[in-house]
Amino acid sequence: MMLEVSGVKKAFDGKEILKGIDLQVEKGDVVAILGPSGSGKTTFLRCLNFLERADGGRLVFDGQSYDLHGASRKEIIRVRQKTAFVFQNYNLFLNKTVLQNVTLGLTSGSKIKKAEAHEIAVRSLERVGMADRLDSYPNQLSGGQQQRVAIARGLASDPEIIYFDEPTSALDPELIGEVLGVMRKLAGEGMTMLVVTHEMDFARTVSNKVVFMENGVIVESGPSQEFFENPKETRSKEFIRSILGSR
Repeated sequence: MMLEVSGVKKAFDGKEILKGIDLQVEKGDVVAILGPSGSGKTTFLRCLNFLERADGGRLVFDGQSYDLHGASRKEIIRVRQKTAFVFQNYNLFLNKTVLQNVTLGLTSGSKIKKAEAHEIAVRSLERVGMADRLDSYPNQLSGGQQQRVAIARGLASDPEIIYFDEPTSALDPELIGEVLGVMRKLAGEGMTMLVVTHEMDFARTVSNKVVFMENGVIVESGPSQEFFENPKETRSKEFIRSILGSR
């Protein structure tokens, strides 16, 4: 088991957002996290990478156990060195080039020498089809291109798992395909991914597991094909029907 979380809880201003989430992820899994807005999907993902401090819960990652509420700064750094997070809105530095956006974390965070960081960054940008825009700035790129740079930045750290938080939600419809294409490629290469998404085709055809959340709990989870073809829970059936229509 690569990653196992149990009892993840989080509240904001006294309102419970996560009510005790459990999840297991094997190496190579592509897990699609689905559910209506406000169900706690993004909060859950952020808690796993300590972008939000959970109120309770445990994380077992690569054989090491962490208290999601009480983890030390050193422990958080250890987890983040093995993970990458791709945000909805890219989070690129607007005053830095594509190449600089990817190398910055390597030279400042991982203390990799500049020449080596350059090589790693170029390879990562090649993987997402952006090696021809090394000297461009984010405002010279489309949203899809910016998101591909953000994915390259994550890949550059050689993560064991990548968290994607609705990576296509800020994109115009015609740009969504290019980002999903990169994610399909990564899945085919065996990258372990947790993906909060509203892209049902991706969830159905690329992910091998689905987690359906609502009101801070997991309503149903299981193999993707089984979830879409034969959901067990009434709420899951309603969700699929509302998204995909009657079949």
